[in-house]
Amino acid sequence: MELSVLTEAAFARLAGLAFHARQAGEADAFLIALDQDADYDNPNFRWMRSRFERFVYVDRVVVAARARGRGLARILYEDLFAAARSAGQTRITCEVNSDPPNPASDAFHARLGFAEVGAATLPGGAKTVRYLSRTIAL
Repeated sequence: MELSVLTEAAFARLAGLAFHARQAGEADAFLIALDQDADYDNPNFRWMRSRFERFVYVDRVVVAARARGRGLARILYEDLFAAARSAGQTRITCEVNSDPPNPASDAFHARLGFAEVGAATLPGGAKTVRYLSRTIAL
């Protein structure tokens, strides 16, 4: 999966803004998600904020190559869904690259019930993303 590069300080700041952050194993996988109130200056997050009053935005989900195929991303997402329900959140959002394409992430999010709600070309035109959303029952 494709992620933007962060310095160690920027990663620490992002983790500090998290609504929900979890890891699986010592360094096998992790997920960082923010809610609509996060002070996060990111074009994808701003896109979500301009369209949804309340949401949880998955900024990063990473699974180490050696740990793929063990269901860790699904476990992390299920944990996020439970945390969101507990907080009264009903919408989970994220984005997936469409150019360059990311078919593995597309298939994964489709299996979890995410649907496209928009698309954008990011500043600088380096990549295009599809915005995805899934509602969850409280």
